[in-house]
Amino acid sequence: MSSGDEFNLQDPVGSFIRTAQNVVINPIGFFRGIPKQGNFVNPLVFALICAVISGILGGIVNFLIGLAFSSGNQGIAGAFLSLIGNIILTPIGVAIGLFIGAGIYHLLVLLLVRPSNAGFEATFRVVAYASVIQLVSWIPIVGIIAGLYAVVLSVLGIREVHNTTTGKALLVVLIPVAVLLLIALIIGAAAAALIFGASQQQF
Repeated sequence: MSSGDEFNLQDPVGSFIRTAQNVVINPIGFFRGIPKQGNFVNPLVFALICAVISGILGGIVNFLIGLAFSSGNQGIAGAFLSLIGNIILTPIGVAIGLFIGAGIYHLLVLLLVRPSNAGFEATFRVVAYASVIQLVSWIPIVGIIAGLYAVVLSVLGIREVHNTTTGKALLVVLIPVAVLLLIALIIGAAAAALIFGASQQQF
């Protein structure tokens, strides 16, 4: 593929479709072919479009579920406000998450990928284009599979843009995942201990 297959604001619809297809079907060729530098706008807008689509579709599903289990005008109003909030907040959260996630990944790239790397923008592009999984992440069960595939996309992307080994790319991607899981386990264990302690005091 050529770098022209990257998302381009001059052809937003056509390039979005081509980019999404390339990332999903041919991630190695895609990440190998895209420019490592240029601007943050194209990959950021691509990720935000994915987030908006996910927010709208996921919001509609939640809205319909809310209608099914709500009663009266207040229930309908609550479901509608949830829909609007989902559409507005999802892109904002994704934009913040992109820079934080790329920052964490690139810190590990700096530590593990030596003697050289392609820079922060290259890492950001990987994180942004891996956001393509949001297009289906709102679907129950499918979202779990999509999340796993996002890890695969991130590993392949880090490997290709920084011209490193699969092992180092795996470490870059999986170390943050392992840390998050550890934090979740600690919080879960602490919550369970608090609940158990409270139940013991009642007796």
